Amino acid sequence: MAEQSNIYVGVAGYFGKPDHPGRVGIFRRGTAGGDWQHVLGTVQAFTVFVHPKDPETVFAGTNDGVWRSTDRGATFRRTAFPDAGKEVWSFMVDSRDPSRIFAGASPIDVYRSDDGGASWRRLPTPAIDTHCKGPFASRVMRLVQHPKRHDEIYAALEINGVMRSIDLGQTWTDCSAGLLKLAEHEHLKSRIVSDTTAEGMLDSHAVTINPADPDGLWLAVRMGLFRSADQGRTWRDMEVGRFSPTTYGRDIRVSPVEPNTLYSALSVAAASKDGGLYRSEDGGESWSRFDKVKVNGTIMSIGLHPTDAGQVYIGARYDGEVFGTRDAGKTWQAMPLPGEVQHIYSLACG
Repeated sequence: MAEQSNIYVGVAGYFGKPDHPGRVGIFRRGTAGGDWQHVLGTVQAFTVFVHPKDPETVFAGTNDGVWRSTDRGATFRRTAFPDAGKEVWSFMVDSRDPSRIFAGASPIDVYRSDDGGASWRRLPTPAIDTHCKGPFASRVMRLVQHPKRHDEIYAALEINGVMRSIDLGQTWTDCSAGLLKLAEHEHLKSRIVSDTTAEGMLDSHAVTINPADPDGLWLAVRMGLFRSADQGRTWRDMEVGRFSPTTYGRDIRVSPVEPNTLYSALSVAAASKDGGLYRSEDGGESWSRFDKVKVNGTIMSIGLHPTDAGQVYIGARYDGEVFGTRDAGKTWQAMPLPGEVQHIYSLACG
């Protein structure tokens, strides 16, 4: 039931003020209303993920591996995760087996669970080139499974492009050559923290596939939204700047309910004071502004309700900013996190 669902927000302490550390971890609130609860506060949370087949199960990717809740986020416990102090940034459930779950980490690694997330093992470390050296180890920011070729998985890497596996994560192929080629264009060059002007094109934040277009791979990077129709070998600039004054792509998600509908979070930069939520109803060919709010920070994450198309939520980086609509965008409500918090990184609904 939609009324019984929750919003979850993952908060991390990167770039925090040392004299005002603020709270980190996971916050929970009912979609129908009520106060926020700080349900996990002992670790930073880079991602929060509701199991698509079992909303009782919620995962937190933290600075100390995978934490799991089996009671809709009321309590979290650290799982049997093999590596202490490993950052986890993403989750994906195998569409064929709800107990088979993958987790993406930093430095780049992929972990697998075959028991619903109770225990994990590290798969062979991907043997891909390092294209960009920055101040942090590259991260597996998002994982997506091909809707028909189920052993085919893609991973968005910050700040190292994209990689593909066709054997369910055992081995990986680098899909960044086309991104590096695009980075030769002057308007797609960007260097802030690394040794290359290709940094902006390699700064991948989210990857997704629209089931209505199973061979179209969508990527949100610093320089905008890009699409591949050939398993990541080449990429096309979708020129989202035609529709939005801000083009820093932090998140892109396919609606689980509305056919051929995508949502994208577009802001100015990683640390900015503006951004918007955009929706496409034609598979990503055109976009229009969907939210009716003014954020004071980069929009970091989009939360789509798994069964109710009317519910859409966004989390912005600063000041614990969370906004949502329950009537398909007609009206919006501010739902700020309580007290002083660090940076919102992830939001989920389910």
